[in-house]
Amino acid sequence: MSYPTVATDSFVPASELLERVESLFAGCGMSTRDAHLLADSLVAADVRGVHSHGVIRVPDYVRKLVHEGVDPKGTPELVREFGATATMDAHNAMGQIACAAAMQDAIARSSRYGVGVVSIRGSNHCGALFYPAMHAIRAGMIGIVATNALPTMAPWGGSDKILGINPIAVAIPSGGEPPIVFDAAFSMSSHGKIRVYAQKGLELPAGWAFDQSGQPTTNAELALEGLLQPIGAFKGIGLAMLSGILSSFLSGAAFGTELGDMVNGPKPGLDGQFVMALNIAAFEEPDRFRARVDRLVRQIRESRPAAGFDRCYSPGELEYETESRYRADGIPLSAETLRGLSECERALATR
Repeated sequence: MSYPTVATDSFVPASELLERVESLFAGCGMSTRDAHLLADSLVAADVRGVHSHGVIRVPDYVRKLVHEGVDPKGTPELVREFGATATMDAHNAMGQIACAAAMQDAIARSSRYGVGVVSIRGSNHCGALFYPAMHAIRAGMIGIVATNALPTMAPWGGSDKILGINPIAVAIPSGGEPPIVFDAAFSMSSHGKIRVYAQKGLELPAGWAFDQSGQPTTNAELALEGLLQPIGAFKGIGLAMLSGILSSFLSGAAFGTELGDMVNGPKPGLDGQFVMALNIAAFEEPDRFRARVDRLVRQIRESRPAAGFDRCYSPGELEYETESRYRADGIPLSAETLRGLSECERALATR
């Protein structure tokens, strides 16, 4: 999903931003390793143009770590193992810390069994799912990650917030072409994207959200108080349920309204995630697999665009090109996002 072109206040080098955010999380009591990982996950989102899951989240995360009960020193632990599968208790760590540990374990199991699956409980918000999913690509494997989310959608035909958008990410390695990286929720937009539109004072695309009365709205502020619209009507609701069940029920994590709500916030340490690594070599000759992925990416890129489109992209290709540009020119960040970082720095300096 791309955002409208708007004036930005500053272009910040990715390395500079990473160092700044890492220092903030270290100031919250995280270890050097965990502070780096958490900061890197947010900067990785910004550098790919996914600003809804970038450093705009820092003030929220600082509040979670300092005031709202998330343990900055929480250490994930395997509590159940059976061959290619395991269950992990995150012990109230940030979700990025849990997902990284789970994916590392899943990759190790996949190297042995051809597949590795780890379910997580005791976790928290885990940021953009492409980040842990792409760890598998670096090991030459396919990565799949899903998470539960606070309830922001109603059952199809209903008006009560019961279901989360419960996103899923799949990262598939390629040869010379950009990897295929799909990361999306089962709503027309994530709550975070709507926050970005509200921050910038932009009107939402039609079909993204309802207001509190269940009427369609393009007002971002009203949408934040209302309901998110599912993709594909009842199909999106069904997919959100399935992703949420995988992310919650296998590990015993909370689901839906058990997690909290968008008014009072999430209850710390109740989130769940589902992490899988698939060893391509256990199924197919890896070079042949990657060559076929390359051909598919080129076929999509070279296909005829419909009216109103310049070209076609495979999942993750637009973000890949954005990353190349932002790493060269800097990441565009709004004044409000930068102000949020500065306020966090001042607050932590007085602790």
